[in-house]
Amino acid sequence: MPAYHAPLRDMRFLLNEFADPARLRALPGCEEMTPDLVDPILEEAAKLCQEVLFPLNRPGDEEGCALENGVVRTPRGFPEAYAAFRDGGWAALACDPDYGGQGLPKSVSLLFEEMMCSANLSFGMYPGLSHGAYSALSKHGTDELKARYLPKLVSGEWTGTMCLTEPQCGTDLGLIRTRAVPQEDGSYAVTGNKIFISAGEHDLAENILHLVLAKLPDAPVGTRGISLFLVPKYLPGEDGRPGPRNAVTCTSIEHKMGIKASATCAMAFDGATGWLVGRPHKGLSAMFTMMNAARLSVGVQGLGLAEVSYQNAVAYAKDRLQGRALGGAAEPDKPADPILVHPDVRRMLLTMRAQIEGCRALAMLTALEQDVATRHPDAAERQAADDFVQLMTPVIKAYLTDMGWETTATGMQVLGGHGYIREWGMEQYVRDARIAQIYEGTNGIQALDLVGRKMGAHAGRYLRRFFHPVLAFIEAKSEDPAMGEFVLPLSKAFGRLQQATAELARRGLSDPFEAGAGASDYLRLFGLTALAYVWARMAEVALAKQEDDPTGFYRAKLTTARFFMQRLLPQAGPHLQAVLAGGAVLKEMEDAAF
Repeated sequence: MPAYHAPLRDMRFLLNEFADPARLRALPGCEEMTPDLVDPILEEAAKLCQEVLFPLNRPGDEEGCALENGVVRTPRGFPEAYAAFRDGGWAALACDPDYGGQGLPKSVSLLFEEMMCSANLSFGMYPGLSHGAYSALSKHGTDELKARYLPKLVSGEWTGTMCLTEPQCGTDLGLIRTRAVPQEDGSYAVTGNKIFISAGEHDLAENILHLVLAKLPDAPVGTRGISLFLVPKYLPGEDGRPGPRNAVTCTSIEHKMGIKASATCAMAFDGATGWLVGRPHKGLSAMFTMMNAARLSVGVQGLGLAEVSYQNAVAYAKDRLQGRALGGAAEPDKPADPILVHPDVRRMLLTMRAQIEGCRALAMLTALEQDVATRHPDAAERQAADDFVQLMTPVIKAYLTDMGWETTATGMQVLGGHGYIREWGMEQYVRDARIAQIYEGTNGIQALDLVGRKMGAHAGRYLRRFFHPVLAFIEAKSEDPAMGEFVLPLSKAFGRLQQATAELARRGLSDPFEAGAGASDYLRLFGLTALAYVWARMAEVALAKQEDDPTGFYRAKLTTARFFMQRLLPQAGPHLQAVLAGGAVLKEMEDAAF
């Protein structure tokens, strides 16, 4: 049976030593974000995830959800676990105190997100969708809508969804057919069908708030004609409690490869009562508020699954006896040595660890910038931080979920045949991780977003928010002999990224196909360079602490940093070569030959 323990030591390292805690505590509302306050929160979060959510993960996968007379029943134990989650105030963790939230920064709530994804990703989908709905409604809703619905979302009494996809369209939202007709009382009658709606129907909360993309009768063609509507499952009464059932129905649930305890629903809206969120025909901007928040969270899903897979792979490698060390028996008193002694097993485990810790650091760095973007009193500082978040969103979504898929597969490989067997739990992580590369915009779409939108945005302003700090770090540390083994590889990778950026920008001006042809390799190169940057920064912290290191934490951090620089970062070279190769060979193949 698998096990999970929240990686609190590494999380504290990132929060208190790596991510500039003084900068965080200088933000309004974050003055008290000291270890004395945050550590107990993380410890309680770990307890909830380890003791309540994790034991339901495998049973939930085996039981799945069931649709009965229009009602989705979640697996045994899920309603009780959600009640514990709600009653513990966890839904309110990062929400506005004006609506009953606790107002914690993203830098802290991100760590809880990761724990939930490691412990029970299917469970985490339900509150995760609610927070996306909260983000969109809090930014774009009227004061009346916010006053009526946000406190219920913040408390966790009601949950939320994002209803975007339709049978005939996924990413191309301009093709949606759902319609919203104005009513005399100011509401709208929403009619249409949506598919792949996570948490669209369930038995965890007393009401579900659907944020639905639809078109008004006079809507322009394409994405310029999209509006966003709030459509509750039950219409609230005057007392704020759920009243009459709205014309919203779950017609089926998907039978999926993974995340089986998360209800993925087909939803039918038959003249359902809804209210406009934001301005008419401007639903795309409101949708992107949800989508960008969701994309960052999906990246954390890849990270969380990779972490739990790594933990169980390490435990197995230390316990499983097979063969002898190549240099002679490591434990001659036993019939065989643990497989941890074998070079290829160590390579796999270090690859997993280097990717996980690097991705966690990159996510934390982005979370801090998100806090600055929402809380800093200076508009220029907010803009600069938001630029960084906008740039890194497709990188985090794609790179972390690719990493999650590769890492969970590697974890299964460490266990050999046992990894392929359900009772060990490793194959579930592989199945669960695979969806993260697909939903909230496939990773190919993320690459196109990075190259087609973010790279050239505002004459390269987004790029400068990453390029300038990296270059300044390289220049500042290049004369430090202790940092040479980390700064030199970073410098080489950064040079490759600059070359790829210039080449794609040049080609893309004359032929967008060329930019698209190199987009996925460019994103991977960007991700590797970003991880090299955070690993060099983490190595700098660890170097200063290695003399006072009774647990060996900093020594292990330095070894993992060296492994990343020596064994993983060289992959940047082939990705540059692929970018430079261009798209001619992709065009050369005739359609009929596929």
